[in-house]
Amino acid sequence: MKRSSSHRALVHARHAAMGCVVLLLLASGVFSSWSSAHHIVLPKGREHGTMTVTGCGADFCTGPFAPSGQAAARTRVTIEKSVAAQRGERFPVVVKPGTDDVVRTGIPGFLHAWTPLGGALVLAALVIGGGLRLPRIAWGTGIASAVLLVATFFAL
Repeated sequence: MKRSSSHRALVHARHAAMGCVVLLLLASGVFSSWSSAHHIVLPKGREHGTMTVTGCGADFCTGPFAPSGQAAARTRVTIEKSVAAQRGERFPVVVKPGTDDVVRTGIPGFLHAWTPLGGALVLAALVIGGGLRLPRIAWGTGIASAVLLVATFFAL
């Protein structure tokens, strides 16, 4: 059965729309991740040191910052609670410029910073498989997101 040109146009429009949705998901995942990740990926000129968790609230944990270089010591810095595990734990951090907020560095911090991209990859895999009908690419995207999220879970 020969398909009409309007049917082919509809299929191409659907593929273009789904492709735009995938690009939007991935771009938003990278944008969300980059707000924390750029402090880890581009560490030059930032204050590096170690934070010791002394207390945690509902969303943030606080503690003193001990610099590893020429930076000044701080009596109180804050970090997201999901990154800090327990009271008394010490881990390497980098201070966000102009604030008292810190971001965990090293492999655990790097993986945690890219977690939003992992979530976006999960959603993109569903759209790629269901909307674009590209199962191999969808499986690859889904496996990549699972590896990122599982590695983050075990690293933290």
